[in-house]
Amino acid sequence: MSKSETTYPMLKKLEIQNKSRIYPIVLLNPKTGIFELKGRSLPEDADKFYNLIIDWLLKYVKNPSKETLFIFKLDYYNSASARKITDILLILSKINRKVSVKWYYEEDDDVMIENGQDFELITKIPFEFIEFK
Repeated sequence: MSKSETTYPMLKKLEIQNKSRIYPIVLLNPKTGIFELKGRSLPEDADKFYNLIIDWLLKYVKNPSKETLFIFKLDYYNSASARKITDILLILSKINRKVSVKWYYEEDDDVMIENGQDFELITKIPFEFIEFK
């Protein structure tokens, strides 16, 4: 066991399965390095919802997988969620290993494409833009 493994034990998978239309589904798997945020993100208190995810990611970046992929498949999010998505991506941009994003957008949703492009510019993380119907 390496020193980093003893210092930072493996995180447990974080899953948040929300049945409501105001919270996204969250799947964070530290073993595979594949993370997902999908659905709608309209929480009244974005700090309360996203701080759990941010705290988890702050631990993850101390001992990340060889590759990290974050999949965003959101059909809509509010401005408070956008601020938290920025925070999430800025945390991931600190990882000294391969990090990438798959940014899904609905057909003809130019705003979602532009938002993803803005996140890519801010964070310098490579994005792959994927259209879904």
